[in-house]
Amino acid sequence: MSAGFRAFFAASMLVLSTWASVPALAGTLQCVPFAREQSGIDLHGNANTWWGQAQGRYDRGHEPQVGAVLSFASSRSMPVGHVAMVSKVVNAREVLLTHANWSYRGGVERNVRAIDVSPNNDWTDVRVWYAPIGDLGLRSNRANGFIYAHAPKPVEAAPVLIAAADTSGPAIHAAF
Repeated sequence: MSAGFRAFFAASMLVLSTWASVPALAGTLQCVPFAREQSGIDLHGNANTWWGQAQGRYDRGHEPQVGAVLSFASSRSMPVGHVAMVSKVVNAREVLLTHANWSYRGGVERNVRAIDVSPNNDWTDVRVWYAPIGDLGLRSNRANGFIYAHAPKPVEAAPVLIAAADTSGPAIHAAF
């Protein structure tokens, strides 16, 4: 082979290998697969469907717990919602979140501040750290609550009582 052909072939292979790897690099990390990986909560689909999907599969509630996923509702600015994992509970109204695709497209943020600003202290209205301004976001975000990484506890059934005939007394005979 000539040196020119070898150089052309090598350059072509380099270009082809770059094209083959571009799709993996071109995708933007989204909050859903990141939250699923971090929390172990095996739900799929847009973030705004997680709260409903979790019903009966995972416990849900309004008390922050480490490892739980905070489910944000759809809004004009977040049409498909958002999910973020609780990495630390600071107190009843403040947590640290680990999540993707919030402050920066495809970016991951770890241990960022989120506070409950809901009037009933139930985590249905939340302000979250927004890196571009270096502070909590200027607006609050509607949230559904927390999805806990463990499956719901089974409902304990009452013991089954079986009726038995009382054979200790006189027998009652029915006449037909």
